[in-house]
Parts: sequence; structure tokens; C-alpha cells
Amino acid sequence: MRPALTARLPPVKDAAMNEMSSTNSLPNRREFLIQTGRWAAASALAGVALPHVHAAAGGPLQLALVGCGGRGTGAVSDAIQAGVVPVKLVAMADVFEDRLRSSYENLSRQFPREVEVPAERRFLGFDAYKRAMECLRPGDVVILATPPAFRWVHFGYALERGLHVFMEKPVTVDGPTSKRMLEQAKQAVARKLKCGVGLMSRHSRALQELAQRAHDGELGEIILQRGYRMHGPGGFSASAPKALGMSELMYQVRRFHSFLWASGGVFSDYYIHIIDHLCWMKNAWPVRAQALGGRHYKTDAEGRPYVDQNFDVYAVEYTYADGTKLMFDGRCMTGCQDLYASYMHGTRGMAVVSSSGDCGLPSRIFKTHQMRRSDLVWESKVPAGQDNPYVNEWRDLLTAIVRDEPYNELERGVMASVVTSMGRMAAHTGQEVTLEEMLNCEHEMAPGLDRLTAESPAPLQPGPDGRYPVPMPGRLRGREY
Repeated sequence: MRPALTARLPPVKDAAMNEMSSTNSLPNRREFLIQTGRWAAASALAGVALPHVHAAAGGPLQLALVGCGGRGTGAVSDAIQAGVVPVKLVAMADVFEDRLRSSYENLSRQFPREVEVPAERRFLGFDAYKRAMECLRPGDVVILATPPAFRWVHFGYALERGLHVFMEKPVTVDGPTSKRMLEQAKQAVARKLKCGVGLMSRHSRALQELAQRAHDGELGEIILQRGYRMHGPGGFSASAPKALGMSELMYQVRRFHSFLWASGGVFSDYYIHIIDHLCWMKNAWPVRAQALGGRHYKTDAEGRPYVDQNFDVYAVEYTYADGTKLMFDGRCMTGCQDLYASYMHGTRGMAVVSSSGDCGLPSRIFKTHQMRRSDLVWESKVPAGQDNPYVNEWRDLLTAIVRDEPYNELERGVMASVVTSMGRMAAHTGQEVTLEEMLNCEHEMAPGLDRLTAESPAPLQPGPDGRYPVPMPGRLRGREY
């Protein structure tokens, strides 16, 4: 249900790094779908005896795609390119026919040998996820790429079917579903099911080396981290009133970035990558957050009112248990200075974590805090064929499946989602929010999604003026709306 991106954000560089022209931009998933050729799994695995611990022991490992937008379509492409074991897409599910059709046409054109999804295995509706998973054998893989509100529902059925899972981020948007998925993570481990989460920064070979260097003390004690994602509106982050002829439920699922129950809004969906990888560099989760935020622009260029729940600017101060800070700034405004990168500072120097985007190359370490080339002491160099973290995360997951090795990223994915939600809730309520408070917040934004049908009322209802409830910092303190 995730839409294909129609445009790629331009690479953004810190002004202090303009002199260092070696910064490279990282291609997005859609570009890899278009640009890459066929995988070479057969030659890579020639003569290798694979243990019979997965469904592919009797043929290709089968995939089902649940959520046929840009992320889901890209994930199939990445799985095919990984080259660890032959894979074949055999079933697809979505609630929007045009999304499913577009995804199928793109994938079947690019990968005709690896896509075998006849019309009878292309399913539509809120129960389509079940029918798609029922096409798989235990030990096959389902890709969960719908808006995150549905993640616990779909993952629960994958557990029942004995399927390995790759799921997109974020994996939760509120406290009750986070605790539910932490329990599901334990069940997956007990059943020896593998689970990958689409926080691809963790699979950037450059960031992996930087994290190891940071953990080994090369920067000294980490005392400050900074993350930025500031650019114009993207995705479905700013929405005008619903058009006639579309149900309230389908409108909100279609425009999921605009509704906190569906996605956590732009804060959770956009900002989780940088927040997560900075926490990884620190090797800790923040324990509390305070934040600012607001909505400056309430109408579009044509004067139509925005009705979504997002702020267009956020500033969060996260605090770790040792008192050090992670500062994050997010902005979705046209015409402002763009900055999309991350940094960390230690007692022995500083590092550029992501040069541009969520995990753009190269990462660098400086012996001072000036980012001068004369002070550069390390710059990442990624081995050939390992520069795409989207493909790397599939290589790592599929290797664990083939070797039957423990592999479960879900607990970490839930915690990254909760930490991100903690910052979002602090901004939306105007209160300091602790990690424990976020995890134990009783506000489940969309209860009963496991019983949802096309005729169900939407989890969020507009007022008589057509506007939806929005955060009111200081007035509404215990919940976000």
C-alpha cells in the first residue's frame, strides 16, 4: 500500500562539507529496480551444499508481497538481487488495485524469471494478506510493507504460518502495539523464524565499520549527536480534504503519512532511520525526550486547507541515561535550506555518520570538530558489490535462513520505533516523555485492526468542518490527539 516515489530527493550536504567533493549520493530502491540487471545466484552458489532448513531446499525460496507500494516493490527487487539463494515471487496482496497492478507490471518486466504471480494469486482487500501467505510453504518468506499500523496483525499470521519475515519500518506507532510486537518477537525466536526489519542503515558496511570504531573508543566518549532531515513535503505528508467518492477509511490508508494511527506521521516514517543509527553509534537507547514542533503552513499553494495531523517542523532533544544528548531537527517546508545528514561528537574528535540521506557514503572521522580535510583521519571504503544497504539487509537475512542461524531484528526494530515515537509524542504534547511512559502509554490509536473490513469506520473521524483532530501541545498532555 506504499506508493511508489515519483521523485528522488536531491542529495543534501552540510555546508561545512562542500569542499569535500567526494560525497556520493545513495540510490533509492526504485532506481535499483529500474537500473539493475539479473542476479547471479546460480554461479555464486555453484557447488555449495545448502542445508535443508528452508523451503527452498526443494526449489526456489518463495516470496509473498503484502503491500505493493514503492517499498514493497523495492524489497522484492532487493531480495532477487541479493544472490544468496534463488527466490521467486509467487503471491501479492494490497487493498488498492492500481498499486498491485503497477507493482506486478514493474517487477514482471524487470525480473520475468523470478516473478510468477498469475491473476489468481494477486489478492485485493483487507484480508488479502492471509490469502497471499497461504500460497507459501512453511520456511518461505513474506514481505510486510503496508503502513505500520497493520504490522502486528500481519506478523501474527506469519507466525501462525511458520514464515520468515522481512518487514518495513517503522514497525509500531504506539505503546500497546509495541508491547504486542515485543511478545511476537519472542514467539518468532522460540519458533526459529528469521525476521529482518527495513532499517537498512544497520546494513551499511560503512556505518558498520564506523559503529565498531566508535564502540572501540576511537572518538573517545560520545558526548553529542546531531541528526537532520529537512526538505520539502514528500510522500503523503500534507493532505487536502478527501475527494468525493472515496471512503474515509480508504482515504486514510491511501494518505497514510497524514495520519498518526496509520504511520506515526512524517516523524515516525521519515525520521526513524537517523534516530536509529545514531542510537546504534551510541550503543544505547535514549531514556527521555523533550521537543518543540508546530504547523506554520495550514493551506496549500491554491489555498486549500491541510487536514492532516502532521507538524511541518520538529526539534527534539533526546537524553541518554548518562546525560548525553541526541539532537534531531526535522522540517517539511519548501524553500528553506535543505539538510539531510547526521553527525556525532566525542572527546577525541567527531564523525560524519551519514554524509547525505539516511546512510549516504562516505562516513568519516575527524580529529577535531571542524570537518577540515587536514583533520580527516578515516574515510569509509566499501568493498565492491557491498555498497547498497537495501540489498545487504536481504543478503544478511537470506544467509541466516540458508544456514539456519539465529536472526531476529524485531526487538531492535520495535525499540527504534518506540524511541522515535517518544520524540514525536514529546513534540505533540509539549511534555517531557520518558521511554517507559511511551512504551506504557495506553492510547492505542487504531484498536481492532485485525477485524477491519472495507466497510469498517476509519480509526479517525473528521469533525463537522472536515478537519481531523490534531496535536495540541500543552492542552492535551496525556495523548497526542
